[in-house]
Amino acid sequence: IEEFYRCGLRTFGENRVQEFLRKAEALSHLDIDWHFIGRLQSNKVKYLIGKVSLIHSLDRRSLADEIQKRAEKAGRVQEVLIEVNLGGEESKGGVPPEEAGELLSYVLSLPALRVRGLMCIPPYLEDPEEVRPYFIKLRKLRDSLEREFSVSLPHLSMGMSHDFEVAVEEGATIVRVGTLLFGERRV
Repeated sequence: IEEFYRCGLRTFGENRVQEFLRKAEALSHLDIDWHFIGRLQSNKVKYLIGKVSLIHSLDRRSLADEIQKRAEKAGRVQEVLIEVNLGGEESKGGVPPEEAGELLSYVLSLPALRVRGLMCIPPYLEDPEEVRPYFIKLRKLRDSLEREFSVSLPHLSMGMSHDFEVAVEEGATIVRVGTLLFGERRV
C-alpha cells in the first residue's frame, strides 16, 4: 500500500473489518482515503465510522439504522453506496434490484447518511464481456432512481480485477482491483 501511495494512489478499500483496522493503524502516518467494500455486520459498524469515507455495502434497513446511530453519535455524516444483488446469488450481499428504490427512499430519510451511488458484484464469469449486461443493468437502475427520487447518485462501484475495463466502459466511477494490484489474498 505504501508503494502505491508513493505513486500517487490515495484511495484504498478493504473488505474485512479486522484487516481494515490493522492496515489503518499501521498506515496512520499516511493520508489514505479508506473505503469499506465488504459485507458489513451491524455489530462492526462502530469500528468504521469516522475512519472510512465510504461504505460500499449498505444492503438493508437494519444496517442503515446502525450506521445512522453511530454516525449521529459521532457527529458525522457517513457516505454510503447501496449494494444491489443483480445476479440473485444467495452467497452475496445486496438488495434485489426491485427493492433498491424502497431502501434508497428509507436511507434518504436518515440525516447522518448520504447516499452517493450504487455498488454491485455480479456473478463471476470467465469472459468479461458476459458481465457487461450486469453493469448496464446497474447503470440503468441508477439512472432510474435518480429520476424517481430527484437525487444525484454519482458513483457506480462495479468491476473487479478481471472485468474492470468493461465496467468502466459502462460507467463505473469506482473499480475494485485489489487482486490486480496486490495479487491473490493470502488466507
